[in-house]
Amino acid sequence: MLVLDPFDSSSTSTESLRVNSSFRDDAGYVVKENGVIYRVITDKGRDDFEAFMSSGLYDVLASRGLLVSHEEIVGAPLHGKGAASSARTGDPVGAPLGAPSPHKILKPVQIPFISYPYEWSFSQFKDAALLTLDVHREALKKNMSLKDASFFNVQFIGSKPIFIDTLSFEKREDKPWVAYRQFCQHFLAPLALMSQVDLGLNRHLQAHIDGFPLPLVSKLLPFKSKMRAGLMMHLVMHAKSQQKFENKKEIKQATSQKMNLAFNLTRQLALIDSLESTVRGLKIPSVKTEWIDYADSNNNYELESKNFKKEFIEKVLDAGVVKTLWDLGGNTGFFSRLGSNRKIYSVCFDGDQLCVDANYQQAKKEGDAFMLPLVTDLANPTPAIGWNNTERMSLTQRGRADLVMALALIHHLRITANVPLAKIAEFLAACGRKLIIEFVPKTDSMVARLLTHREDVFHDYTVQHFEQVFGAVWSKMHKEKIPGSERTLYFFES
Repeated sequence: MLVLDPFDSSSTSTESLRVNSSFRDDAGYVVKENGVIYRVITDKGRDDFEAFMSSGLYDVLASRGLLVSHEEIVGAPLHGKGAASSARTGDPVGAPLGAPSPHKILKPVQIPFISYPYEWSFSQFKDAALLTLDVHREALKKNMSLKDASFFNVQFIGSKPIFIDTLSFEKREDKPWVAYRQFCQHFLAPLALMSQVDLGLNRHLQAHIDGFPLPLVSKLLPFKSKMRAGLMMHLVMHAKSQQKFENKKEIKQATSQKMNLAFNLTRQLALIDSLESTVRGLKIPSVKTEWIDYADSNNNYELESKNFKKEFIEKVLDAGVVKTLWDLGGNTGFFSRLGSNRKIYSVCFDGDQLCVDANYQQAKKEGDAFMLPLVTDLANPTPAIGWNNTERMSLTQRGRADLVMALALIHHLRITANVPLAKIAEFLAACGRKLIIEFVPKTDSMVARLLTHREDVFHDYTVQHFEQVFGAVWSKMHKEKIPGSERTLYFFES
């Protein structure tokens, strides 16, 4: 699986380092040199890769924008630890001793920001599932098959999902889809739970990095949902079959052999059609969340105040070199779009699933390649998980952005989440090099609302202490009062 880390480009080392998430597949691995990601195809992956390329499948997928395109690196300029040049020495670039020798080195299109399925909104998850099925369908047409249907093989470039693993294909055979169970666990199961049980259940994929176990999903789904034909077939009956044959090796082998004889191309395509119909039939729940109307009404802003914030941000964006923007607590992305409209890659984080989904739908409608909305609880941001806690990156490990915006956020972190100002400043400094932040004083009605049912023990939450703490982290500070409110906008930079 290709999992990139393009923001971390501060290293000046010319040594190629293997990406932490790239260690499970002997057919290839991913390395990083001078902030650029490369994929190494090993001798073990040679046959499948060459079959993939010669079949014409790569050209179809790349031309349709379904798969990241790549260029082949001739001369192998990468410098692995202890290896001067893999092409000359035969040593695996950036790989442990004893790993398969490299066959080819590819430079794929770089992904601007790595996201994970537990950060996607419902519609993003659904589009990622449909992309995976589309990729598999195109593979079958070229007498190939998708052998790895992991959700980690999908990333987003702005509002567009894209498949990133060129080593996920093998020659097609008349047998059941090898990745069928994986697709159901990684895509169909989370979508069913988000649609039929609770919209935020995909966050629990942090504890299930190989997808939700189907027996668990079958238990969690309401009876009425289980009666839907697609969910009954692909989740409920699938789970029963999985449990029935799990410890009965001989019966499982006999059943598998019988199915292999009959699972021709027509049946393989029919399976894709059935899965696609089931996925398309799942809809986002008709619920209303606390923050979905915030941008339009519940925000304490007069038009004059909103326009002032807009102009303040535009001045910052136009005054300096800003290539990456993180908008923390960005709601439906109104202020994030000041960046994406300037072709600044803008990642808009919010904890409200419906806000993120609405943002994504708008970006998708507009074809915005610079806006990536993600679901993140900023009081409990995405941690590093997986093997040795290094396989999947934390939120701050994917920084630092050139500019971070934290508008109407600090009172929620300090009062609702009870995070001290010094800790907030430390977190924001880890996220970005420059900061636009809005201070919301206790006299603001939104803060008063937060304090309605709790004792005010936040004696340090004053503008004076805020400036003292944040001024110790950033060397330069500029501030302006927001007209029509008691709030203040700050711009900090190192």
